[in-house]
Amino acid sequence: MTAGLQTIIYPVKDLDRAKALFSALLEVEPYADTPYYVGYKAAGQDVGLDPNGHGKGMTGPVPYWHVDDIRARLAALVAAGAEVLQDVQEVGGGRLIASAKDAEGNLIGLLQDA
Repeated sequence: MTAGLQTIIYPVKDLDRAKALFSALLEVEPYADTPYYVGYKAAGQDVGLDPNGHGKGMTGPVPYWHVDDIRARLAALVAAGAEVLQDVQEVGGGRLIASAKDAEGNLIGLLQDA
C-alpha cells in the first residue's frame, strides 16, 4: 500500500547554490543540512537536495512514493518491467529508499519509514 507522494529529491551539483535557491523558494531553513543531503519540510512535503544524485543515475528530480513494504513494491515494479537503479538501502533512522526506471526512462522512488 502507498501513502502517496510525499518526498521529492533533486540531484544537485552545487549544494550551496541549491540550498540558497530552495531556502528562498520554500521560505524555511533546512531540517537536515549535511554535506551529503539537505532536507526541507514545507507544505506537507519533504524536499531533498542530493549532491551525489547524478552519480546514482538521477537525471532529474525523483518523486518518492511512501510505501509500507518497500521490497514488495520494488519487486512489483520490476515484474511490471521497471529497471532497478538503486536497490533498497537504509539512509538513517531506519528509513529505507530505492529507485527504479520505467520503460520510458521515468524515475520512480520508493521510501519506507521504520
